[in-house]
Amino acid sequence: MNRRTFFVLCAAAAGLCGCQSSKVRISGRFVGSETRNVYLEEVTPLRQTLVDSTQLSDDGSYRFQLREGSETPALYNVIYDGEYIPLLLAGGDRVEVNAAGSLVRNYTVKGSEESELLRGFYQAFVAGAQRLDEIAQQFAAGETLSEEQRQALMKQYADEYFRIRREQLRFIVENPASLAAVYALYQRLPGDTYLFNGDSDVVYYRKVAEEAGQKYPGSPYVQSLQAEVARMDARINLTSKITEMSYPDLEMTDMFGKKVRLSSLAGKVILLDFWSAELGTSNALNADLKEIYGRYADKGFEVYQVAIDTSKPLWITTVQEQQLPWISVTDLRGRASSSLALYNVQRIPANFLIDRDGSIVAKDLYGKSLESKLAELIR
Repeated sequence: MNRRTFFVLCAAAAGLCGCQSSKVRISGRFVGSETRNVYLEEVTPLRQTLVDSTQLSDDGSYRFQLREGSETPALYNVIYDGEYIPLLLAGGDRVEVNAAGSLVRNYTVKGSEESELLRGFYQAFVAGAQRLDEIAQQFAAGETLSEEQRQALMKQYADEYFRIRREQLRFIVENPASLAAVYALYQRLPGDTYLFNGDSDVVYYRKVAEEAGQKYPGSPYVQSLQAEVARMDARINLTSKITEMSYPDLEMTDMFGKKVRLSSLAGKVILLDFWSAELGTSNALNADLKEIYGRYADKGFEVYQVAIDTSKPLWITTVQEQQLPWISVTDLRGRASSSLALYNVQRIPANFLIDRDGSIVAKDLYGKSLESKLAELIR
């Protein structure tokens, strides 16, 4: 091969690489309703955010484009006429979503393997939930129903309820490596607190967490599921993790690589604070806390701040830039951190105030509320 041919081939290869876009395009047609507005919502483990909106054209067509899709599929909802279509979309996807009449019952999706798989679960689940609602309405409105009719409706409801749960379990067991299974794990029927029997069925959660984790190791949804598994394990084994000080102990690493135990601060008033540098919302809260810390640190107050992050450089940079003066630690497991499980933390930020006797006396105190409580505890 001569040099000219070699450079031509390289240029062609570079051109092909350059054509691969990380943009995500969603298009299709919705017909059968007078509603014109269509919305696109992004769903993360921490929040739901409306990211775009558009109007149907005269023929019912619409189109969305995301400038930068994620490497692993992210969850989005297309919202139309009060109904939601969940989609799992990754960078480069070209997805077509069409529906006629009832959006959820009749929609089709092409161009995204995870979204197509999710449709098979979601449509059946929603149809079943709607059927339960219809039976419940009949029961509630049936003042003239005989006892026999009431018993028949109760049996219909129970039969449908357990049929849906069996189908939900079957989908999860058959597709454990998919993000669609992660989604299915968190869908609840009326009256459900946990799927199946809660902690006793942690095996299903763990199977999906492990297999989906191998396929999508960087997915925040998988990390959130792993954290839920850890919380289940923690609830099951909590008694073995309680210290003599009446709160779950933690041992985590600071930015210098030193392990620091929460219980090493016994005898002080401790604020156990959960935050995240990755969320980018910590500046104001940390600034307020620094002022309070400056007034009470020499009176026996200490902050043990746990970062729920996965990027060590970002965490260290944020701690240094904000000049945080207290104990800053992390295990770099993000939402899979066992610390969240031990304290049953569902949202970030969160905090727990521990008195000198080792009792948790308050949670989620900020600003003046925190300072007022500290004034009671530190005298």
